[in-house]
Amino acid sequence: MTTPGHRYEVTDSQLGYQGRIIAVRRDLVSMPDGDISQRDVVVHPGAVGVVALDDAGQVVLVHQYRHPVGAPLWELPAGILDVPGEPASTAAARELGEETALRAERFDVLVDVWSSPGMTDEAYRIFLARGLSDVPVAERHVAEHEEADMGVARVDLDEAVARVLRGEITNAMAVIGLLATVRSRADGFASLRPTDAPWPGRPAHSG
Repeated sequence: MTTPGHRYEVTDSQLGYQGRIIAVRRDLVSMPDGDISQRDVVVHPGAVGVVALDDAGQVVLVHQYRHPVGAPLWELPAGILDVPGEPASTAAARELGEETALRAERFDVLVDVWSSPGMTDEAYRIFLARGLSDVPVAERHVAEHEEADMGVARVDLDEAVARVLRGEITNAMAVIGLLATVRSRADGFASLRPTDAPWPGRPAHSG
């Protein structure tokens, strides 16, 4: 039984690994029963994703190889928050342009997510983008690494949700973003928040 109001104080913290994007931190934390227990935390800068919805009711999906699972996945245009102090909506617009060669007239906050709070502080914000148009060819991003092999497709929103329920779209950000978009569409998008809506879960180290 959890003690009401217990403060999970960190009695010791050490960096165990530092990678290009993530780090692993080992914390010793005081527990309600009086014990001190180790918690390993994957430290992540945070991320943004975009449900890009066109006037025909189609969403833009990308097909990208993901090495940890050894396969390409259908996903939302997305990227990490790797520019300190950059507004999340600016990062979302950049990722949409780089991965799909599209711009949007309007961005709204769709949903905020802790990706796996039992092991990481990674949080991501998913935006709904509307009023899509093509980025001029001369201004398009030159893809590299996995993105050089990335596919892009437009899929009717209802069909995309059906693919989620059939187990064909399994990326967590895509699943959450697509289902949230259908729910938001049902109330005429009245549930959307402005791009500068508070985001207390954004990792502090992302700027």
